[in-house]
Amino acid sequence: MINNDILRRIRYTFELDDSSVMAIFRLGGEDVTRAQMSDWLKKDDDPDYRSLNDKFMAVFLNGFIVHKRGPKDDGLPVPDEELNNNVILRKLKIALNLQTEGVIELLSLADLKVSKPELSALFRKPGHKHYRKCKDQFLRNFLHGMQLKFHVEDV
Repeated sequence: MINNDILRRIRYTFELDDSSVMAIFRLGGEDVTRAQMSDWLKKDDDPDYRSLNDKFMAVFLNGFIVHKRGPKDDGLPVPDEELNNNVILRKLKIALNLQTEGVIELLSLADLKVSKPELSALFRKPGHKHYRKCKDQFLRNFLHGMQLKFHVEDV
């Protein structure tokens, strides 16, 4: 998935305004300007659109973990230089303090049935014989389930 789409979905799901997103980047160890953030949130066909690179996405996700769970005693983790869907899924799972059953619940909200062994394969190290790559559609379903559970609609 495109990092910009993930950022937009998280922002929408948790109703984060620009200041909150900038604060989350600061919690992750980077200061970003409102202009940078605005360019990342623009639609792909906008001439001012800028791609959110993996390092800044990792900084945001690390900051999101701190935002949701509080800081760790040993400081901030070093942002990943390269992200994949498995790492993004793991970081969101940590930020939302989800156990396996919680992830399965979110996926079922998005009408995706998954077993515990299928899910655990996504969180294994890449060299493990049961490691499975997280595909874009799986991450989309997780983000959709997250939105259904955590986004409060105005009635």
